Amino acid sequence: MYKRAPLSCLLLLLSLLDINAACPSVCSCSDSQREVDCSWRGLRHLPSGLQFNVYSLNLSHNRLADLDHHLSPYTHLRTLDISNNRLARLPASLPRSLWDIRASGNRIRFLEKNDTTYHWNLRTLDLSANKLERVVFINNTLPNLKALNLSHNRFWTVPTNMPQNLEMVDLSHNTLVQILPESLDRLAKLTRFHLHANRFSTVSEGAFENLTLNYMVTGWSLSILNSPQHFKTAFQLLGTKQTTSQLHIKQNSVLRSLINRRTVFLRHLYANNHYLKVYPGLWLYG
Repeated sequence: MYKRAPLSCLLLLLSLLDINAACPSVCSCSDSQREVDCSWRGLRHLPSGLQFNVYSLNLSHNRLADLDHHLSPYTHLRTLDISNNRLARLPASLPRSLWDIRASGNRIRFLEKNDTTYHWNLRTLDLSANKLERVVFINNTLPNLKALNLSHNRFWTVPTNMPQNLEMVDLSHNTLVQILPESLDRLAKLTRFHLHANRFSTVSEGAFENLTLNYMVTGWSLSILNSPQHFKTAFQLLGTKQTTSQLHIKQNSVLRSLINRRTVFLRHLYANNHYLKVYPGLWLYG
């Protein structure tokens, strides 16, 4: 009888481990149970039964309105998709292990400094299609962030103090009217910049002076860029420091002219959806 006790305990332990490893009934999981898809389930709360060692969690297209502190125990989580829910803010106390946060299509209006302070590992942050009017970043936070998507929001000016190691920023489809001087100076590694579908009327001189873009979509009405100096200020294509190779200029009513210079590094010009009055006099050398 006593010899059977250890075997009974072992069977009970294995049974408990099997229950703990089960996939939540409303979700689908990978074989390891560490990739969990709970999208399109009509969820109002975090599903029960999630393993604490899950590393990919898809909660998109649900009815989640509050996830504050609910995800903090999942310290192995790398990818989190909470897009297309009813969130009014980025959930508090998200795991610091996260590499990728997708929170588009919610109702987020502000991103406060404490929302991202400790996310040292974060590489991609997608907050597109929200109601954002303001984001606040603290110096030297988000050191590994490479891609920031703030498109389809309500910004009227380009956010300042953005993380300095960013390589891609999307601010398209906002209500931007200006770029404050020096607001982009810290983004020395930025290579892709999307600014189309905004309301720019002017661009400050030197706004792009310290950038080394190789892909840029502007969408500005080129009536504000009606002299060689304006082109130099806005696109920084005419000096020897910049290395822009692709320029997209979308949905403009006036296209004046581009200056011919052998120092231009432009290789591709996309000028779609225009009512052209003067075809750009641009010659590409190389």
